[in-house]
Formats: sequence, structure tokens, C-alpha cells
Amino acid sequence: MNHSSNKKDYISYSQYKMWTECGHRYKLAYKNKVPFYSSNEYTAFGTAIHETCEKVIFGNEKKDPNDFFLESFQESRKEIESPNEKLASEMIPQAKQILENVHDAVDEYFGKRGVDYEVGTLEEQLFVPIRPDLSFKGYIDIVLMTPDGKYHIIDWKTCSWGWNARKKSSKLMTYQLTLYKEYFCKKHDIDPKNVETYFALLKRTAKKDNVEIFRVTSGERKTENALKALNNFIYNCNKGVYFKNRLSCKYCSFYKTEHCR
Repeated sequence: MNHSSNKKDYISYSQYKMWTECGHRYKLAYKNKVPFYSSNEYTAFGTAIHETCEKVIFGNEKKDPNDFFLESFQESRKEIESPNEKLASEMIPQAKQILENVHDAVDEYFGKRGVDYEVGTLEEQLFVPIRPDLSFKGYIDIVLMTPDGKYHIIDWKTCSWGWNARKKSSKLMTYQLTLYKEYFCKKHDIDPKNVETYFALLKRTAKKDNVEIFRVTSGERKTENALKALNNFIYNCNKGVYFKNRLSCKYCSFYKTEHCR
């Protein structure tokens, strides 16, 4: 569990996801407080793309999207210990292709902005009580509103060429949107039937369709299952259950370190 500025415990989808992938990794990162995050070109790219979409493409910042991206990208890269200049130079035109198409892709899916949809909120924070001493924390990238009274939650995901069908339907991936929908509805007292959720894949290396939007459905049964999984995570953490999953070692920052043998 983590602590917010007002000293109340909170959990997040990213914590739940890490514990599900490997309980020992979660224990090291969140209980033992061993630093686990290190910036690289991929994380810097994702941060800069998200910020450009939020503040320029769909926000009110009056700047050229490519210039804004480059400034954000360069700022994020300052945290990288061993910068990869070749990779960074390859990413700049990739970002341009995404930024040129992201607004059109949203218009193609939802209709014309200002007519068929409006931008509601950008980077909306969720901090919604699960119980008196524990809240769910998250950030919704963008919420659109349509004339039929519905809300559309979109989460940007930067990636290389895209996701296969298995990843698109993965419970572990889609539960993020299911939980965001659940706590967005609780925050605003909205009927879940009036909220729909989507991933928007922003693909760096795709030859075409480098912005792909697809809907993720979350009915009552799926929501019940997602909440059950979240409560199982909470229960096991409280009991100190942190199973090690050696099938999840490949991309772990603790792999082959003194923290995990």
C-alpha cells in the first residue's frame, strides 16, 4: 500500500498488476521501498506523447505539437542514466506520425469534435474510497462526452507495432479500464450503463494505422470479477502473501540483482 498526501492509504491498478505478475516484485517495490523505476527512451517517449495529447492535441496549449513533444521528450530524457541517441533520433519522426493522426483517428471513431463529441476532462485523477481507510487512485487520460449522454474513457498506450488479439482481451490489461470505469462512476454518481471504455494504441513502428482505438466492454459480471481480483490483492497483501513468479523475470528491474535470487 502507498500513502497519499493526506495520509490515507491508497492502491492503484499498477500496484495490482505488479502483484499479479509477481508478488515478490511488488513486495520489493512497495513494501521494502527498493527503487524499481528507471527512465529510458521508451518511457520518455510515452511520457512526452501523453503530455502532448493532453496539453496540445486535446488541450488548450497553443504550440506546435511536434515542438512541444520534442521539448517534453528532451526533458524526460534528462533522467536517463545511459541515453541512447540513435534510438531517440528514430523516435522523433515516429512521434510526428502519431501526432499527425491522433486527432483524426478520434474524429473517425467518434465523429466531429464540437458536434458529435466534446472533450470532458484530461488527466482526471481518481481518488475514490474503497472503504474508510483505503482509496483507489488512478489517472484517466481523456474523457469524451457524446450527445446521447454517454461518457467515453480513453487510455493512451504507446507501443511498437501494436497488440495481438490475446493482449487486447487479456483480463490483466482490460481490468485497468474496468476499474477506472467503476471508480469514475462512483466519483461522479454516474450509471455505469452510460460509460464506455477504450484503449488507443499509439504505435511507433506501424507502417499504417499507427493510431488504433478499440472498445473494451465491462458489464456487471466483468466488473464483479475485477473487484473480486482487486480485493483478493488487498487481502493477500494484508496477510503478507507475496509469491515469486519466475516466469515474470525477463523484464523485471530486480532480475539477477541482490534483491532477487
